[in-house]
Amino acid sequence: MLLSWYPLSSRAGVAPPDSLRRATTDSLIQVQCPEYTALRVGTILFVGNKVTKEQVLRAELDFHEGDTLAAASLGKRLEANRRRIFNLQLFHQVLVQAVCRNGELSILYSMQERWYTFPIPIFSLADRNYRSWLDRSDRWRRIDYGVHVVRRNFRGRNEQVLANVQLGFNRKYELFYEAPGYGRRRRIGVGVGASFYQSHALDYQTLDNRLVNFRQDVGFPIQRLYTTAGIRWRRTVQHRTAFDVSYHREQISDSVHRRNPTYYLGGPKREYLEFSLSSILNQRNTFAYPLTGRYAEVGIAYRSFLTNGSPSIVTLRARYARYAALGGSFYYSMGITGQARLGRRIGYADNRALGYDRLVRGYDAYVIDGRHYALVQQGVSYRLFDAGRFRLHGISNPKINSIPLVLYLNTFVDAGYVRNPAATMGNTLPNRPLAALGLGLHVVTYYDWVFTVEAARNVEGQNGLFFRTDFPI
Repeated sequence: MLLSWYPLSSRAGVAPPDSLRRATTDSLIQVQCPEYTALRVGTILFVGNKVTKEQVLRAELDFHEGDTLAAASLGKRLEANRRRIFNLQLFHQVLVQAVCRNGELSILYSMQERWYTFPIPIFSLADRNYRSWLDRSDRWRRIDYGVHVVRRNFRGRNEQVLANVQLGFNRKYELFYEAPGYGRRRRIGVGVGASFYQSHALDYQTLDNRLVNFRQDVGFPIQRLYTTAGIRWRRTVQHRTAFDVSYHREQISDSVHRRNPTYYLGGPKREYLEFSLSSILNQRNTFAYPLTGRYAEVGIAYRSFLTNGSPSIVTLRARYARYAALGGSFYYSMGITGQARLGRRIGYADNRALGYDRLVRGYDAYVIDGRHYALVQQGVSYRLFDAGRFRLHGISNPKINSIPLVLYLNTFVDAGYVRNPAATMGNTLPNRPLAALGLGLHVVTYYDWVFTVEAARNVEGQNGLFFRTDFPI
């Protein structure tokens, strides 16, 4: 029969105790079946998946009943598969145990499911980041509110339904459905969705490396509608490829068009189809705050305009990151990201590089426009404090009655470069090296949440304190 031993010290979402200190399986099997060099998988059991369908879990395994596994590498093989199940991000923790009898293995994966339905109130700042919001004179009117509803693991099949109803300064109505895979092997999936967006203000120009904002109290200076549908090919949670087709209709007000006639090429309205293909190889030990492993992503998008005056655009993107344990409580991370945007002419709205989705830390107050960019980020983290899991007394539900908490001290160096031969109006940051260094405190806690506070100094001699809600590399 299966052993009932489970390590109580494992922590959901915290990589080192969860994945780097698990050598007991190898030694246990060697004692049970010392004369065998190869072992046959007899039984695979799953415990704790009350909502999650077993086929979702089996699809992540690279072995099945009847397969033969090498005894010498069994521990590493079981751990790699346990990590894949954990990185579905459906469970607080996943544990593995195996016993051997007469050369035949019985393998048990035990898990604690998360809470899957999240109605989250929206109360957010209507700007790129906290620093940009502080720079606005009407900052207290630039608030968004509403409700964001996510149903993860819908039907127990790792599907996701997302809905947004956002009012206030920026209005947004969205509905998306994502199914990573259908069938026994769960290889082919789909994604569909629709979004409608309006805002009372629009950043229509870049001047002195900062966005120039136009506010319109009556009507909306910007409206966007898009629908999307796509196919997913998924080998495991670590290797995914997606092909999407989306239709976009966008319109700016006449007031914005007069201020920047090249915001869109061809007039204040545009429609286009976009075809995008992307592939991700994610071999990090955990996805929320990775400490070991690697990540690679490549993508290409082709945008074909249905309105006159706008030539087609091809965008190439790539990203690679590496994470390594340095010994003790020290970890190293390095990431390289790049973009190349090809087209005879592009409008202001498409001429975006750093300061939007990606940035050199320390330049949060600025945007650097351009077609092409490269970004290199490095950091060393030290695990400063690991509290394990706090138990919340009086709450019986195991999905929410314990809170993991880990603190990391992080030092970092970022460097970037944006190529923009047409930079004008005092925008001095394109076409020159950008760099910054800093010190940060990273908090890893409940449901893969990561909070960071970072102090940075850039090569312009400017200092700043910045808040973020994800792992920067």
